[in-house]
Amino acid sequence: MRIENRMQLQLWREECKEKRQKENCCILVCGGTGCLAGGSDKIYARLKELTSNMDHVTVKIGEEIAHVGLKMSGCHGFCEMGPLVRIEPYNYLYLKVKLEDCEEIFEKTILHGEPVTRLMYEDNGHVYQTQEEIPFYAKQTRLVLRNCGHIDAEHIEDAMAVGAYESFEKAVFEMTPEAVIKTVTDAGLRGRGGAGFPAGRKWSQVASQPEKIRYVVCNGDEGDPGAFMDRSVMEGDPHRMIEGMMLAAYAVQAQEGYIYVRAEYPLAVRRLQIAIAQAEEKGLLGDNILGTGFSFKLHINRGAGAFVCGEGSALTASIEGKRGMPRVKPPRTVEQGLWEKPTVLNNVETYANIPMIIKNGADWYSRIGTPQSPGTKAFALTGNVKNTGLIEVPMGISLREIIFDIGGGIKDDKGFKAVQIGGPSGGCLVESQLDSKMDFDSLSKIGAMIGSGGLVVMDEDTCMVEVARFFMNFTQRESCGKCVPCREGTKRMLEILERIVAGNGEMSDLDELEELADMIENTALCGLGKSAPKPVVSTIHAFRKEYEEHIIDKKCRAGVCSNLRVFKIDPEKCKGCSKCAKNCPVNAITGKIKSPFTIDNSRCIKCGSCIDNCPFGAVYTE
Repeated sequence: MRIENRMQLQLWREECKEKRQKENCCILVCGGTGCLAGGSDKIYARLKELTSNMDHVTVKIGEEIAHVGLKMSGCHGFCEMGPLVRIEPYNYLYLKVKLEDCEEIFEKTILHGEPVTRLMYEDNGHVYQTQEEIPFYAKQTRLVLRNCGHIDAEHIEDAMAVGAYESFEKAVFEMTPEAVIKTVTDAGLRGRGGAGFPAGRKWSQVASQPEKIRYVVCNGDEGDPGAFMDRSVMEGDPHRMIEGMMLAAYAVQAQEGYIYVRAEYPLAVRRLQIAIAQAEEKGLLGDNILGTGFSFKLHINRGAGAFVCGEGSALTASIEGKRGMPRVKPPRTVEQGLWEKPTVLNNVETYANIPMIIKNGADWYSRIGTPQSPGTKAFALTGNVKNTGLIEVPMGISLREIIFDIGGGIKDDKGFKAVQIGGPSGGCLVESQLDSKMDFDSLSKIGAMIGSGGLVVMDEDTCMVEVARFFMNFTQRESCGKCVPCREGTKRMLEILERIVAGNGEMSDLDELEELADMIENTALCGLGKSAPKPVVSTIHAFRKEYEEHIIDKKCRAGVCSNLRVFKIDPEKCKGCSKCAKNCPVNAITGKIKSPFTIDNSRCIKCGSCIDNCPFGAVYTE
């Protein structure tokens, strides 16, 4: 039934809440991309079989399961521990659930409310029975991610039961467009896409344009390696993001919006399509919404995966059917964006903040985080850290708290070396910077940036020269080629880094890298090009000695750069079995059976076959 007015909307919302409250037991099977890849669809199907004759149990994942996932993600956030199953009202969170665990979950928990402790998080002998007690969650402040993992992303009724579209209702019936913009401005919300530009100021600039045809665009491209924050929101709570876009549209009086999502996010695209169709069916999207005279239609555009399309002007060009390439500014997007019309362009997380700001007020929001960077920020915590996954924390939290309290510290209790923040556009922070505050201004002062929110933690065995080469290889491949500084400059930087890791570097290369970096940062056309050298510059400054070892000593202390590895055989461990020699493709290993073998490193091609085939661990590198 289409909702025609405010009273009907409120009655329907109450029905949805009552239906949810009647659920005596709710099984929430994580249907995020990562957990689906781990087989959560099969777990769901088995639990559905077991509970099919129980009226008081609702299995919450949706009637249809999307394809097995392509990218790691998870609505619950604790991605490394998936597949995840949460049981309410007990708030039990079961980790790494297997198909054969379903019967025990059914018998113990669903029928009798008893925990299956072997599936719960355990640390130093202590079992954490509820999700909220687990250290990974305990220090988070989940506002944007509040509903992810707690509602069925494919049914609008479940979203309505936890407050979806309440803020939009408040705005269109109780506030003017100007009041909405003022609330967002007073809250101090800064764009979560990387640059941190004040959202309210951007909206105000669009609203003040004389051109009355305006657009609202959502950047869901998210191309940074290791970043999956926006994807999780689109998969786990799509109505929150859609409501944020609707509020932006009302504020600037736009009638059409576009969500730009990369094609590698098929599950996010599918759930957005479902959410939009459901909202249209109920009259929350389309013409004359709730009888107010305000109309707004949403479209989804799938990008081909070009990293540069995360830049605003390249993104709008792609939506228009053109090649995704940045353009010279001004004019800015707020003046001439999509189809040369004034355009509000924010990312998924920014829009997801808007409903709670309108609902709770600017004062409430501005008290979270820091005065200059209010609110929370979602981060994708990955790399050499014990607890990886999606987290949300107040702005201003220290890097140390994220890595060692929420993340549980470094894997295998190794030493911390660095963390790459902000993906290819960010830089490396080292141990002396662990107490740095995670907010826009504090990071800017030390030459780093939040970026989209990727955090890649690296331990003592990481080669920082190879890290710089990896990110430069990524940005060079993703360069659109429009401007010479980025197209040619990143190529030259990559060539130098490849020479260094191959053992052919010279000390003059370091000066040349810094000169090229300075040139690119000051002359590249777009923000992505300007920030491309950051990983290289930050690693040279913090780990110059490692670069010098690669160049002068022809040594990689981490043993990562294969051309710089020296293979040796420990004569005390070698039993003379000859397996290493038999598998060496260049006959660099010689010896007699039952006597220690030796490696001729002048002939060795560093393939590592000898290490792989030695049954006694006698082959090593230095």
